Amino acid sequence: MTLPADRTPADLLPGYLPASYRVAGESSFTEFLTRAAPHMLPGVRPLPSGVVGGVPGGGTPESPAHATTIVAISCADGIVMAGDRRATMGNLIASRDIQKVHPADTYSLIGMAGTAGVGIELIKLFQVELEHYEKIDGKALSLDGKANRLATLVRNNLGAAMQGLAVIPLFAGFDLDAADPAHIGRIFSFDVAGGVYEETGYDAIGSGSLFAKSSLKKTYRAGITTEAATRLAVEALYDAADDDTATGGPDLTRRLFPVVMTANASGTRKLTDAEAAAVAEAVVARRMENPGG
Repeated sequence: MTLPADRTPADLLPGYLPASYRVAGESSFTEFLTRAAPHMLPGVRPLPSGVVGGVPGGGTPESPAHATTIVAISCADGIVMAGDRRATMGNLIASRDIQKVHPADTYSLIGMAGTAGVGIELIKLFQVELEHYEKIDGKALSLDGKANRLATLVRNNLGAAMQGLAVIPLFAGFDLDAADPAHIGRIFSFDVAGGVYEETGYDAIGSGSLFAKSSLKKTYRAGITTEAATRLAVEALYDAADDDTATGGPDLTRRLFPVVMTANASGTRKLTDAEAAAVAEAVVARRMENPGG
């Protein structure tokens, strides 16, 4: 019997993995997935017929949910990243309690804005990508290397993005290799084509990012504490929600507050619901005293 060029006799025996699973030393899980199961990558999945520009033209019953505002702030100990909890579907609220900020690995964080389903898949794939690299190579990628790997994932989704299913991440982390203690917390932004850009001090993405960055522009100072950066992040999200209908502010009735995470020398940590509530309620109380600012 003649076998295809990419198969071996072992492929015919029960219990053997296909040849694509037996390639040694490949550090990129995404490259492996591209070869072994490309249909599982978010960017190459076929779109339903009739979807153009993210608006259904008869092929789907509704447009996909979109996640909105994320902010990241560099502080003396590392990074603070926070996101609101709202996802929208056109003029409707699709979800009030979505989580848009996640740990990428032990020392870095990732948040996303854009098509929620694609964004969640991209984050999960990126988490596996970093873990896979560390297991194969025996060491973690540098922070710059992680940002470049994430840029590749964004670039691979370009085809879907051009048809309306765009997702943009915000990546930040504690740099274990930083020579300057003033730059241990670093922030990276991306464009839809996979361009990666390092930001200074703070950044925001999503529909409310203009208002969030305007808030941080006036209140951020280099070298602030983690506690101060947490307060500024929640205040920036409050300002974004005040002017952007797609961004959700603190929901005191349902007890829904921003997701806030930190990354420092001890690793990543998510603030508990009680801690996030205390910060958000303090911000709301201050705004009640001065509703205009």
